[in-house]
Amino acid sequence: MAWQNPEFALSGVNHLALVCSDMRRTVDFYSGVLGMRLAKTIDLPGGAGQHFFFDMGGGSYLAFFWFADAPDSVPGISTAATVPGVGDFRTAVGSMNHLAISVPEERFLAYREKLKGKGVRVGPIIDHDDSSLGFSPDVHEGTYVRSFYFQDPDGILLEFACWRREIGGRGDVGHEPRTAADRVAPVVPAARVR
Repeated sequence: MAWQNPEFALSGVNHLALVCSDMRRTVDFYSGVLGMRLAKTIDLPGGAGQHFFFDMGGGSYLAFFWFADAPDSVPGISTAATVPGVGDFRTAVGSMNHLAISVPEERFLAYREKLKGKGVRVGPIIDHDDSSLGFSPDVHEGTYVRSFYFQDPDGILLEFACWRREIGGRGDVGHEPRTAADRVAPVVPAARVR
């Protein structure tokens, strides 16, 4: 029997809302490249912007706001500067670091090649495990998820991921949560030092 939340009858993500700089380019990428169906479009009152919803499958939607006066993103702060396996992908507290999209394991490698064929720059395959590095160069019994990362036209970090086993069992939860007191001073990129 699957685990059930005793507090709230939650059933997954309804929608995740992000912000884009160009709604036409966003539609072209998410519908044209990733094949998501554009399911709902809204013009915000007073010309303030737009709100579009893409069907991700399984009852989950990915939504985008386009605000006429939105500030630009700042790579390394509001969005990742690059993809994991290539460089620094850390982002600021309160930002969304990445969106992982489930794909079937039997199509994982083909989907990577398909994205590359569509001109999308993809990062290396990462076989996540419980080793001290958190990944392995090869798939093995301890690999719990395989993934690779790529970015949308606004630099939003996306991941195609396939579970290799169910998580939440014995041995999957055992780390003491860190606190704000455990933080160290952030590294300021050289280009931002004045």
